[in-house]
This record gives sequence, structure tokens and C-alpha cells, in this order.
Amino acid sequence: GDPCLGTGVERRLMDTTNQSGWNAEVLVVGAGAAGLWAAARAARGGRDVLLLEKTPRTGTKVLASGGTRCNLTTTLSAAEAAKLFRSKGERFLRPAFQNLPPQAVRERFEEWGVPTEVAPLEKIFPTSGRAKDVRDAMEREARSAGVRIELDAAVTGLRRDGDVWSVQVEGDRVAHAPHVLLCPGGQSVPKSGTTGDGYGWLQSLDLPLIPPVPALVPLTTEASWVHALTGIAWADGELRLIDPRGKAITRRRRPVLFTHTGLSGPAAMDLSVHVAQAPDAAWFVRLDLFPDEERDTLRDLLIELGNLPGKPYLGRLLPAAIPKRLLAAICAQAGFDEVPRPSEIGRAARHELVEALKGLEVPIHGTRGWDLAEVTAGGLDLRRVDPRTMRVNGIEGLQVFGELLDLDGPIGGLNFQAAFACAELAGGFLAND
Repeated sequence: GDPCLGTGVERRLMDTTNQSGWNAEVLVVGAGAAGLWAAARAARGGRDVLLLEKTPRTGTKVLASGGTRCNLTTTLSAAEAAKLFRSKGERFLRPAFQNLPPQAVRERFEEWGVPTEVAPLEKIFPTSGRAKDVRDAMEREARSAGVRIELDAAVTGLRRDGDVWSVQVEGDRVAHAPHVLLCPGGQSVPKSGTTGDGYGWLQSLDLPLIPPVPALVPLTTEASWVHALTGIAWADGELRLIDPRGKAITRRRRPVLFTHTGLSGPAAMDLSVHVAQAPDAAWFVRLDLFPDEERDTLRDLLIELGNLPGKPYLGRLLPAAIPKRLLAAICAQAGFDEVPRPSEIGRAARHELVEALKGLEVPIHGTRGWDLAEVTAGGLDLRRVDPRTMRVNGIEGLQVFGELLDLDGPIGGLNFQAAFACAELAGGFLAND
């Protein structure tokens, strides 16, 4: 436990409001997924909690998430989910995910009156299909726990004055509390209010930041043949990200969508963090349209097709039907001027066609940036944060979690899972239970 809990300072500040601001035991900055959860947890543990939100409503990004359906967690186990945050993220999240695994998140929402259901690709949604139900349940839980929520209360800075934090709020107001929980969001979806304010606060405290970059964002390409495929989706392929040395550094088997600017869909967006971190590098991706098929199997199939009578159309005879525009692009990469009949494919051309089917190459120029990013990568260096409590090492009374941390996972409810699990530890640490 924290030796400062229950001090005279806290008792003097508890549950009082002054004319130019507020006093509280625990001050939470940011009423998003992480802030609402942590505030409710601390308040249920007997703490006097004040939650400040810069926008006119709570949970703005929650409301917009998952196409307004809110993919709130995953069907994966705690260990499987943590692995998807790469090695340093996995190590950091292990205590949080063990304490509040994905199944426990589902159960908590069920208790709050939000039944959930399983969707494809390990996703969990509210049965109602309404993100608003998720946000409303979290806000209701926070308010019923006794959390005081102040909207339109934009924080502009903070400092430690002796035993107490002074948090400046627009309108010449100040909030005082011995304990501050920072979770104002990152820099993604700035129209929701997450404009990266928190990074400046961390820098003012001389804390080390990994440069924030947009993540879970569509990829761009200057290749016009890709733009010509706009609207085509491939549901079951594997996308590999290839670095300038020609090495595949990561891969995701998820749907991919061709757009007028490049590639979108979960497969492309899950790879985007690497591109954003090195935007000037000569990246490209390879799309394996048939990840379950070996090259030899496809070669044998093409030979069989070549022996069929008549003039069969290649696109309908492969393991899955390929849209005509996409098949034309694949054949062009394999060196054909047009889509050939199976009987016209010689041995060398067959090899090139199989390679194109197993690795359609798309040069990558960059990403669509902050406006279309679903999360932020980068932020407070994880080495400065205790993964069991979210306390910032060396700074009394400060906890940081949510998108301010250098922590990001793929699409599929993983980032909400991380927000809830870290918030549970942060709020639970301050609870008196």
C-alpha cells in the first residue's frame, strides 16, 4: 500500500470545493475508457474522486469505436492477448491482464447491464451493437460509486506543491489532490478531444517520452494500380510488412481493403505502427491471398487447370474467387499483359504467377496520419512506470496509463482491454479495500 494514503492532507482536502476550483483525494484527468474505469474503481474503494474531462461529454472515443459498436475486448486469453503488444508491451501488461483478463471485462459489463457477444476475429461486442451502452454503463458506474465528473474542464498544466498536486484548468480554476491519475488519451482521433495535451505535461515533469506516432491507421501508396482496385476487399489473406533490407518484420492474417489512397482494413492498419515510426524508409507489403495453400499445391492446381477442356476463366478456378480487377493486377505483377487462360501458362510463368498469388507486392509510402489513426503509439517510457500499480517511479502521487503510455496493440478490442486492465490496477491501488 501507499504510505501516504489516509494522511491528514487527504482528510483536509476530501470532498470540498472552493470557488476557483476543486479539492479531492484522487484526481483523474480524462473521462475516456481508462479514466471512467479507474475513477469508479477508486471510488468503490472509498476514495473521494474527481474526474475532469475537457469535452462536453464522457467517452467520446468509446462512442465512435468499432463503427459505433465498440469492440470492447477479445476472446483471447490474457497471455494470448498480451503477446500481441510486442515484447516490451507483453512484459508490461502481464500483471494487468492476469488481474483483469478479457473474460473478467465481459463479466464486469454483464454486471453493469451490458450483455456481450462473440464476433468473428476474436472480437467481443455489446449484444445491442451500441457503443453508447458501453459508455453509459461506465459513466453510470462511476457516478453511482460517487465520482464527481466535471465536463468542459480542460487541464492546461500541473505541478506538485509539497504533498499535493495542483492541476490548472481553463477558466483560471485549479484542482488540488494528493493523487493524480493521468489518462487523457493520446493524439489519435483529435476531433474527439485527444489532441496530445498530456505529452506536454509529462515533459514538464522531465519524464522520458517515446515520440508519439499514429497507429492502427490506413497505409498509403503512390502506386496507381493499387488505387485502381479501390473498393476490393480480401477477407482471408496474410499481409507481411517488408523492411528496406527485404526482411519480413511482422505479419497479420486479417481482412485487407484496397482504397483510393492505399491499403486499409485490419491487416494493413495492424502493421502501420512500424511504418509510422520510420516514415522515410522504403517499406512494402506482400499480400498472400492463399495463406493456407503451399506453393506446390497452387502450381499443381494451375497444371490441372491447364488440362481442362474449353476456355475456363482462371479467376473462378483458384481456391477462392478473385475479383477481375485484382486478378488482373496479380497477373500484371507476374508478367502477363492480360489474364491468361490456364492452358496458356508455361512453366516459368506459372512460377511467377504462384509468387504473385502468395506475395502481391505493394510499395508503401506512409500512413493516413492522426486524423484516421485509431490509437497512438509511443508515449511515456514503460520503464518509468510500475506495471502493478501504474505509479510513475520517482514522482509521488502520480499514476499514468491509457494511451499516454508507450503501449499499443492491434485491432480487435486489445487496446480497450489494456485500458481497462491498467485502469483496474491504478484505481485498485488507491482503494481502501
